[in-house]
Amino acid sequence: MENKSHAIGAGAFVLVVAALLVALAAWLTRDTGENRFFEISSRESVTGLQRQASVRFKGVTVGRVQSIALDSQTSGNIRIRIGVDDTAPITKSTFASLGFQGVTGLAFIQLDDAGESTEPLVSTDDKLALIPMRPGLMSRLSDQGVGLLTKLDEAAQRASQLMAPANQKKLMDTVDNLGQAAASIAQFAKHADQTNLPALSREAAATLKGLRETTDRLGNSADAVRTSADAFKVMSDRMSSPGGTLDDISQGVDALRATGQTLNATLVPRLNRTVDDAARTVRNVGRAAEVMSDNPQSLLLGNGAVAPGPGEPGFVAPAAR
Repeated sequence: MENKSHAIGAGAFVLVVAALLVALAAWLTRDTGENRFFEISSRESVTGLQRQASVRFKGVTVGRVQSIALDSQTSGNIRIRIGVDDTAPITKSTFASLGFQGVTGLAFIQLDDAGESTEPLVSTDDKLALIPMRPGLMSRLSDQGVGLLTKLDEAAQRASQLMAPANQKKLMDTVDNLGQAAASIAQFAKHADQTNLPALSREAAATLKGLRETTDRLGNSADAVRTSADAFKVMSDRMSSPGGTLDDISQGVDALRATGQTLNATLVPRLNRTVDDAARTVRNVGRAAEVMSDNPQSLLLGNGAVAPGPGEPGFVAPAAR
């Protein structure tokens, strides 16, 4: 009997202590202020929001979430009932959004005021006032993130199309043609310099400068294409389409190379013929100088009468030696 009395006393003591702890917790968590109740109808998902979650007005806790349930009046919406301290400045321009606490994933109701109205929002027990729900920061980021990923995927596909093997081959052919044209013009300029034609050399140098400027403009165009996806699409279409930029550049380079070959085929032979004519003129002048040296009186008296030849009157055969 004594053991049973001790056990009953210990059990009664535990029950009393538990009751005191429950009463203390209820006393500590009691709501001493007067609350007003409002409702929120949300089309957005309320994942992470629980009962007794905080209700904050511009970051200040002003109440708690009372209940969360499906909206029976609007299909697909969530009906949230909140209790807000009577001192909270809830007006007709107040709106709610869903906020999150750090990295825990727990949500709370964030109240804010657009400042469009100063008239208080009246809510009664018979008819609770409805506060509008707006998308939160995470919802907006999610929506914009999907659009951003879509644009990035489109840009990657366009870049892949631009770097296709056919376009790469066109680009390499264009670079080779530019190199060949530059080498041909440099060779022609060197030959022109050797033949003492400085004007032609300056013209070739100007042509090379223009070619370098064209190459620089082409590089700047490529940089501009990489900075904008839309401009990149337009430029890639123009470059890859028949008769586009790459074809025009190839045709221009071919025409430039043909011009250089034409100059080599026509101008150089003419220069050589001019040099030959000048050499013949110099030889004639040399023979004239020899004649003047042998017979200087011919400048005053002329070359004299020509001796008669065989069969002409007055011809005398030269004496035999």
